[in-house]
This record gives sequence, C-alpha cells and structure tokens, in this order.
Amino acid sequence: MTIKSFRVFFAILMMPALLITANLETAKANTIPESDEPIKLAVYEWTGQHIATYIAGHILEDMGYNVEYVTAGTFPSAYGLADGNLTATMEIWDNNMGEVWPKMLDEGKIENIGALGLDAREGWLYPVHVKEACPGLPAWDALQKCADLFANAETFPKGRFVEYPADWGARATELINSEGLEFETIPAGSEGALVAELKAAVTKKQPLLMMFWAPHWSLAEVETEWVDIPEDLLDKYSLQIPTVIKGAWPGTKDQWPTAYKFMKIYQLNNQIQQVLMNQIDNQGQDPLVATKAWVDENKDYWQPMVDQAMSN
Repeated sequence: MTIKSFRVFFAILMMPALLITANLETAKANTIPESDEPIKLAVYEWTGQHIATYIAGHILEDMGYNVEYVTAGTFPSAYGLADGNLTATMEIWDNNMGEVWPKMLDEGKIENIGALGLDAREGWLYPVHVKEACPGLPAWDALQKCADLFANAETFPKGRFVEYPADWGARATELINSEGLEFETIPAGSEGALVAELKAAVTKKQPLLMMFWAPHWSLAEVETEWVDIPEDLLDKYSLQIPTVIKGAWPGTKDQWPTAYKFMKIYQLNNQIQQVLMNQIDNQGQDPLVATKAWVDENKDYWQPMVDQAMSN
C-alpha cells in the first residue's frame, strides 16, 4: 500500500469516529434546557424593568427554557434570589438597593452578573416652566430659597416634594429630613402616579419638584431639568449617577449554565427601552405582547448574544 492510499484508507477508517464526535458535540449543544425547572425572573414595579425582564424571558424561551415571571418588591427580592426562589433580576439600580442588597452581594448570596447597558440618570427633577418663578434654578441654593413656591395645602409652609413609591427607597426623604430642608416629601403610589404628576404640572403650569430617573419616555415629551445637588450630598445620600445591573441566584450557573451565560451577556440600551415604554405607557399595549413583538422583529440584535452564550 502506498503512503497516499494508506492516508485515504485511514481517513475512511476514521470517518465513523469523527461522525460520532460531531454527533456528541451536537447532542451536547442541544441539551437545553439543562433543567426543566423554570427560570424565575423577578418583575418589579416600573415599566423599564418589565421591558428588560420580558425581552430576556422571550429570548430564553426561544432558546428552549421554561420561564416564569414573579412579581416581587425590589428589597424583598434579595431574599428570593439568595435562597433560589427567584433565579434572576434583569434590572436593578445600584443606588436604590437599600441595605440588604449590598450585604448579600458582598457575601456572595446574590451574584452581580453585570451591567444591563443603560445610560442611567437619577435625581431631583422639575419642569422648565418652574424657572419662571425660581430663576436661579438649577442651582441648589436657589432651590432652597424657592421652597415655599412648591407648597400646597397639605405641606404648607414647606414645599411639596414628590418622592418615589415607598418600596423603591426614600433617599430624597432622608436627605431632606437629615439636612433640615424646607420640604415635605409625599411618596407617589406608583410609576404611573409619578408620570401623572409630571404631566399635570406641565399642562397646568404648576410648580413641581420630584424624584425621577432616565431613561424614561416621558422625558422625551416634556422639557425638564435636573437640580444641581452638591457633590458631597450626592455621595452622602447615594444619589450619584447609577449603574443598572443584573443579579442572579448563585446556583444559576450550575442549573442552567447556558442561560446563565446569556443573562450575563444580555444588554439593552436607552433607545430600545424608551420606544417600548411609549408603546406600553402611552399607547396602552400589553408589556408581554409589545416585548414579544420587539423580540420577533429584532432577532439581528439579540441572536449574536445567544450565539455567544451557546458557543462557550
């Protein structure tokens, strides 16, 4: 037998082994879901978080996973993620975690699985027409001199400050009370209530000072500004520019390794969220339906993330 014919013979001989290896690799790649147990994604109180969660959930279902959505409070969800009753949260703001979240992250009871990718902003917001009555804005000292401008029958003589819903934390309240500012905080009942306050103030040209955040669709519709809070107070009361992260039960990587890789890779941007926020909050679309339509229409955006998770 010549060397050439031996090589051909050897290649033919090895073909079954190569096919077996290829089939094993294919089988390995097709073991999704690694567990039939549902991946339980935490759903919080604000629309942007719904969007981040449902888009991830639709993609995970497309990959073959069983997904459940669990309504949870921001602070209580820390305990759910630590004990595995929740699998992951796709959006939580690091400056709105309270005391439990940082402790559990430091202890490894919850895993930080990376930033979501949003260009976030948070702070004290007012409609621009307020500057007509308080022309020194957005300066901090000017705001303090104009506190009575924001008063109503409920808070007089102090100015009225619309705080986040109680379950979101009360850092503005802490700042106002600790620093002895001439404001009284009134917690909003929900994200919708905050938006309603903003719309009503703009329509009626009334004074309004409130805690708010970006990205948010409403800020594309009305002209607003942020108060210039001094740096030392930003640091003291955790009002710095936030990072929006994803968190997971530490056992996720073992029970659903490919899903875990995808959730670490998963990213959204402000534009995606704000378009969908408008559809949901303004046009009345169901969040699950709107996000599913987006996933169906934008496979070129998210498929590379899935491919990367599947290839590792």
